[in-house]
Amino acid sequence: MKSKVLFDSNDHKWVVFGRDPQKNEDVIDTNQYLIISKGQGFLLDPGGIEIFPQVLTEVTKYIDTGSIRGILASHQDPDIASSLSLWVDLSKNLKSYCSWLWGPFLAHFSMGTHLEFVSIPDEGMEVPIGDSRSSLYFVPAHYCHSSGNFSVYDPKADILFSGDIGAALLPNAEAGLFVDNFQDHIKYMELFHKRWMPSKKALNAWVARARAINPKMICPQHGSIFEGENVGKFLNWLEGLEVGLYDNSAESSDMHSTPWMRWKK
Repeated sequence: MKSKVLFDSNDHKWVVFGRDPQKNEDVIDTNQYLIISKGQGFLLDPGGIEIFPQVLTEVTKYIDTGSIRGILASHQDPDIASSLSLWVDLSKNLKSYCSWLWGPFLAHFSMGTHLEFVSIPDEGMEVPIGDSRSSLYFVPAHYCHSSGNFSVYDPKADILFSGDIGAALLPNAEAGLFVDNFQDHIKYMELFHKRWMPSKKALNAWVARARAINPKMICPQHGSIFEGENVGKFLNWLEGLEVGLYDNSAESSDMHSTPWMRWKK
């Protein structure tokens, strides 16, 4: 698994972990993020059980697990949150954050460890990190693609973690950590967004929030990171993308030709 420091200034650091060439090919590639501020750590979408050993190995190169104070599950999917109880076992002072919707569902990942969550209200919240002068802001991203979903903005680093917004299904572990050619990158994002983003209104609301924040970097949970001019290119592309109901125009117009209706014949 690769790791790269994205930001490092005045005891405040961002690190991304991903692109593991040794992972099972059936396991979707994910990005995990660690923020370290004044010696305290915060994990964003720490990953699934399957890749926990690899993520742990990389994280401990930067911080002792006992210094991890917070962990966010941006939504309920197993690829981001099924390792939660393993992290809680390693750091008893850790607070786990998720939408108020998902706590009872994420508790199914407990594996014998009692999971307690700080519930994030729909409007988001501010969470201090490191010291009282630094905070993370949980930004609403509801219905993109989860009904209870949050992005995270760190004003000190000027980085916006976007979760599944901006996700790309890249062809191999050798793909770059940063988007190089935006136009070429679209083909790895388009189908994912058209299938997984159910509401154009919700997506445009998130784009408006992202534009108001105007970050230097947008970091998704799958695929490559947007920085510099690619931030604006990504937001423009997202704003013009038609999403919503799955486009089944390629399927037969004869409904009874579909497997789920053959019982009617």
